[in-house]
Amino acid sequence: MNWEVVIGLETHVQLSTASKIFSGAATAFGAAPNTQAAAVDIALPGVLPVLNRGAVERALRFGLAVGAKINRRSVFARKNYFYPDLPKGYQISQYEIPIVEGGTLVIATPAGDKTVRLTRAHLEEDAGKSLHEDFHGMTGIDLNRAGTPLLEIVTEPDLRSSDEAIAYAKALHALVQWIGICDGNMQEGSFRCDANVSVRPAGAAKLGTRCEIKNLNSFRFMQAAIEFEVRRQVALIEDGGSVVQETRLYDPDRNETRSMRSKEDAQDYRYFPDPDLPPLVIGDDWLERVRAGLPELPAAMGQRFATQYALPAADAAALTASRGLAAYFEDVARALGGGATATRLAANWIQGDLAAAMNRAEIGIDQVPVSAEQLSRLLARILDQTISGKIAKDVFDALWAGEHGGDADAIIAARGLTQISDQGAIERVVDDVLAANAAMVAEFRAGKEKAFNALVGQAMKATKGKANPAQVNAILRRKLGA
Repeated sequence: MNWEVVIGLETHVQLSTASKIFSGAATAFGAAPNTQAAAVDIALPGVLPVLNRGAVERALRFGLAVGAKINRRSVFARKNYFYPDLPKGYQISQYEIPIVEGGTLVIATPAGDKTVRLTRAHLEEDAGKSLHEDFHGMTGIDLNRAGTPLLEIVTEPDLRSSDEAIAYAKALHALVQWIGICDGNMQEGSFRCDANVSVRPAGAAKLGTRCEIKNLNSFRFMQAAIEFEVRRQVALIEDGGSVVQETRLYDPDRNETRSMRSKEDAQDYRYFPDPDLPPLVIGDDWLERVRAGLPELPAAMGQRFATQYALPAADAAALTASRGLAAYFEDVARALGGGATATRLAANWIQGDLAAAMNRAEIGIDQVPVSAEQLSRLLARILDQTISGKIAKDVFDALWAGEHGGDADAIIAARGLTQISDQGAIERVVDDVLAANAAMVAEFRAGKEKAFNALVGQAMKATKGKANPAQVNAILRRKLGA
């Protein structure tokens, strides 16, 4: 039987406020256990929550960015469950009326762009953390995370493969960083996904029984967990069994999911409006101020790059993968004057040599030691034919290492790398190459184009790569009568 995979994702995005959602305690990562837990966070009797305005504004920013409906009046509710790291015995969240409803996010798939529908995005507080590793026979409780502001973003069951799930998660990860509502640090728990996975016979309308895989904090683990869970469910059904709705955890050491607890439904949490928090009301002026403060969004910027800089759609999309990368490219393009040849060169270098260097160093664009201004000066020397593209790669490596204060012109001068463009000098080199490589010349005249490339290589070698390649090609073809 052919099976169809159905996936919906719930993503907990930690909002980038300095303090918690209902208290003034800090949200900084890495503090000693229980040193960032205020009276509200640990549920001392008589304390009252006060909503963090910054958390609300970040939720509004997200809703506007995905074209969602902003509920001008939303309500906080108590989600009741009992766990050691939840001191109140309930979590303050939103249920019936969330701040954000609907919206869409477009992802790239091999079959083309796909629109993923969002169900909702609601504000809530995080729970604390149970620590098992450092205590023998006991569990420690750290309440530093208790009360940390989260935006939980829920999709419709629109994803049909682990690849689509990863594409969505990466697109969402990039967007929340782009609009400045989350730092996106998955290792620190700032961006965590739960995957609801089910299977059904291909063509069936009814959804299968879903299992939720909790707290996937890396894209690699998410993909592996989904793929294992799909295999597990298909095998279970084909062997005559049935899938049980439950919450599962992914074990990366064994590359498997395993049962954690039966999956609760909404009624099990006994939601009711929190009596200590009035309804959240969003005025027109507030919403318009947030809208006016939004940056140019990735899709719009990608379209502008394609038009303004005459870039292929794929390059425009790649260069707008992050706000920092887009700004870097635009700074280089502007410094080079913005012409089509210059911007094409900038795009190629940023996606090629710069990206490769970043991958080797395992750093992001914000940590690159070659500034946009430094790279633009290097590329200008290619455009004015001071150096060849091949020599420029050596200069780039020197810039990356910080040689001569990161000045491309100083590196070129110190290493004597200026390109040879003198017609007479190149002709003399070509004559010497032709005289020394009669066999290659004969092969070329016999129709072997590779022999021509070998002759070009010999000429470039003789000039230590400094001859103007275009001139070498032209002179060689003229002398060979090609």
